[in-house]
Amino acid sequence: MAGNSFGELFKITTFGESHGGAVGVVVDGCPPGLEICEGDIQRELDRRKPGQSDITTPRKEEDSIHILSGVFEGFTTGTPIMMLAYNKDTRSEDYNHLNKLFRPSHADFTYLSKYGLRDWRGSGRASARETLGRVAAGAIAQKFLKESIGIEILSYVEQVGDIQSQVDYETVSADQIEKNIIRCPDHEAATKMIELVRAVQSDGDSIGGIIRGVIRNVQPGLGEPVFDKLHADLGKAMLSINAVKGFEIGLGFNAVHLRGSQHNDPFTVNTAGEVVTRTNNAGGVLGGISTGSTITFRVAFKPVATIAKEQDTVTLEGEPTKLAASGRHDPCVLPRAVPIVDAMAALVMADHVLRDKAQNL
Repeated sequence: MAGNSFGELFKITTFGESHGGAVGVVVDGCPPGLEICEGDIQRELDRRKPGQSDITTPRKEEDSIHILSGVFEGFTTGTPIMMLAYNKDTRSEDYNHLNKLFRPSHADFTYLSKYGLRDWRGSGRASARETLGRVAAGAIAQKFLKESIGIEILSYVEQVGDIQSQVDYETVSADQIEKNIIRCPDHEAATKMIELVRAVQSDGDSIGGIIRGVIRNVQPGLGEPVFDKLHADLGKAMLSINAVKGFEIGLGFNAVHLRGSQHNDPFTVNTAGEVVTRTNNAGGVLGGISTGSTITFRVAFKPVATIAKEQDTVTLEGEPTKLAASGRHDPCVLPRAVPIVDAMAALVMADHVLRDKAQNL
């Protein structure tokens, strides 16, 4: 089936299902000579894996990554890199009651409509297990960007429900993000967010929120107009993540409240003689091309669809029925989605860096 690959020069193809034998990815186009090991990949996967706290799914998967090709004596060879992790704790029988009905807000109905069949064991390819391959590939992209270009990528939970953090994205550090299980660098807001998620969880429900992405030390000139604008590719990358319902860059939708004189970012020259902007309402991109300012964007995640509360649905034959879902699911996907946002941002940036190098020899 189409739609399993992403990128032009730094290209990935993910494979596997939630309850299949393994999930993984093939990375094609990574430059040779990048020092990489399974530990570099595993660090990012450990941030994404289930069972890491009491506000994530209790499914126990070690997500131990195996590099099967494309790396020799600790360095990338320039050939396709294949990585996979075996599924261990599937418990497919937990999903037997779902094989004859459609789960509200899941991909059951649409997958059946498109393919004429569906994998009802944990959603198959529509499951967030698929994102393991993205994070594994993203770990390589992040290392390439950091060591070769100096680009730093991080993201954090900015909002859960109505609770918003109050931090400056320009100063947030990775250490601050990892100090709590919700991955919010604002300690006071994080405490309230965790309390809210636990309350929602005990009620058999779920809740969504917003992750902010930050890309620092970006050179000006990255991006491919007209259809491959940098922010367009970032938007596609983020909207391809499970449960994402919205993407905005810079001020995004809040820009509609301003006039042009308020929203425009005036140009100036810094002490190093570089052309910069005084403000960054555009989010680091103009005309689809990076300005050199920090790129910042926000990604909205819906509440997790599988909940214990009883809901109306229908069977495959169209008969009305009720569903109170069982199984092991996240009450809030945001803490585990942070490394996925990091990964997808890194994949976009690595691809555009290589495209820029191919154009400007």
